[in-house]
Amino acid sequence: MNVRRLIPTAAMAGAVTLGLVSLSACSASDAADGGDKKGGEKLGITASFYPLQFLATEIGGDHVSVTTLTPPGVEPHDLELKPRDVARLGDAGVILYLKGVAPAVDDAVAQSGDENVVDAGSLTTLEKHGTEAGVHEETHEAEAEEATPDGNDPHIWLDPVRFAEVAQGVGASFEKADPDHAADYKKNTDALVKKLGDLDSAFKQGLANTTGKTFITTHAAFGYLAERYGLEQEAIVGMDPEAEPSPARISDLGAVAKREKVSTVFFETLTSDKTAKTIAADAGLKTDVLDPIEGITDRSKGGDYIEVMESNLTALQKALGAK
Repeated sequence: MNVRRLIPTAAMAGAVTLGLVSLSACSASDAADGGDKKGGEKLGITASFYPLQFLATEIGGDHVSVTTLTPPGVEPHDLELKPRDVARLGDAGVILYLKGVAPAVDDAVAQSGDENVVDAGSLTTLEKHGTEAGVHEETHEAEAEEATPDGNDPHIWLDPVRFAEVAQGVGASFEKADPDHAADYKKNTDALVKKLGDLDSAFKQGLANTTGKTFITTHAAFGYLAERYGLEQEAIVGMDPEAEPSPARISDLGAVAKREKVSTVFFETLTSDKTAKTIAADAGLKTDVLDPIEGITDRSKGGDYIEVMESNLTALQKALGAK
């Protein structure tokens, strides 16, 4: 990335008002950042969805103006962009996205031809995950094809260790784009990495001694988290949360629940809970929320990424019988 674009605060606020960013709606933090009254120039950041918005805000602090392409309550997989949004992506100082999460953004970034783009997936290691571990290998392979174009699982932000690696790469990109404030970006990055390290420690300790290791969730978002903490993810559907499970998969889940003594079927905040609750009712299981944190709404169990991840930990501890 060799382009440094510092956007005057007033200009960014005006651009947002005029609908520069897709769907025009921004989160409360977006509006606050774009509407700062202090004046001066800020580095304009366009993030594709909430986890990257969180990183940009934490790392950029007062030196950035952050907008997100995915409004609160919208599932990133379902995001649609208008042609003018694609054409204007280049007005950002830095574009943060994660290939494989929002196909519309992937296409827009490819069409934009901008050099000031950071793919979060390039800042850590990606792996292939499917709906489950080893029940039907052909299903595992089919679900992997639904992920990123190369078959990798994009849900890296749900592993605090990988997310810390992404944070370091994002911080470095901000330092390069805006060297005048490099020291502040480095300080903020270090502080965020420490928070994520503390979160990782909490998960390690909180899930070290549990009665069970298997959990059932709506879509296959938690492969990295499960791998990190020695758990087994059994997802109702693959990488697309709006997909419908096959009768064979529902039968598999019933068998898994009985064999592994699963107590809970988890659903999400941005997608329908109907299938999860039906499966739970049929199997006599409880339900609870395990949030993939693709967006923050008033239904989220926490006000930001850290708080919702802590709520996820509590939910897993309860479901898995933590001692």
